[in-house]
Amino acid sequence: MRPLRLISSITMLACALSIGLLAQVGTTPASSFSPISVPDLTVSRLIPRLSQEVALVAYERGLRKQSSELAGYTATTVIDAELPDSAQKAELEVKRHYAAPSVLEFTPLNSTGDKFVKSNVIVRLLQSEVDHVRKQEQSQTAIDSDNYKFSYKGTSDLNGIPALVYEVKPRQKRVGLFKGKIYLEDTTGHLLRAQGTITRTPSFFIKRIKFTQDYAIVAGFTLPTHTHSEADTRLVGKAIVDIVHRDYQPQISSADDSQPVSIASADGAY
Repeated sequence: MRPLRLISSITMLACALSIGLLAQVGTTPASSFSPISVPDLTVSRLIPRLSQEVALVAYERGLRKQSSELAGYTATTVIDAELPDSAQKAELEVKRHYAAPSVLEFTPLNSTGDKFVKSNVIVRLLQSEVDHVRKQEQSQTAIDSDNYKFSYKGTSDLNGIPALVYEVKPRQKRVGLFKGKIYLEDTTGHLLRAQGTITRTPSFFIKRIKFTQDYAIVAGFTLPTHTHSEADTRLVGKAIVDIVHRDYQPQISSADDSQPVSIASADGAY
């Protein structure tokens, strides 16, 4: 089974900001509800809502299924980074290629803005992500019961989609884990959003990182579409990063897909 898990990009952001500071730091998923209008009757739901326990079971079952079936994907990623205190900002658009379990490559498409922000925030963020995948550390930051305790907190409407809300608390004090909430679609258990605060940053220079990451179902796979994060730093004040993923093209594993993988690096790609 391939060790792919649903993770946030915040681990890589924290590492990238730490290194940079030392140098000077989608698509909305469609609802599974099928409301129909009946004359003189109220709108009815065709698909029943899952219980809080069943939704969690369905969510983790989906993680395991995705681990075994998603061989990789290509996508377009746009990263916007800003240091508000110094009015510095930059944007980089790249083509992303992932091959499970340990290959992640980026090809630059377009870039604008401040060179320092691009080199010391965005590029280091991408390199940290490459290193994270190369070392196959995805399972260490997966949003699953091995890493977190889940506590049901009720329901919410998320961009028009009814969701079940769970508080999550990390079982260990590991860099990249967070304390916050996840939102599961209430008819399928699909992950819609994860948000919170990183409980342990990788550097003294990063005081706090808050984030929100949204997901969508693409060809049956749960993939991140947008991450918004704000980091409070000790050297340059606040750092704001927005990451948007689009144009996913997932690849499904074949039954005999057991060939060895190579190690990719982002060095020299920018």
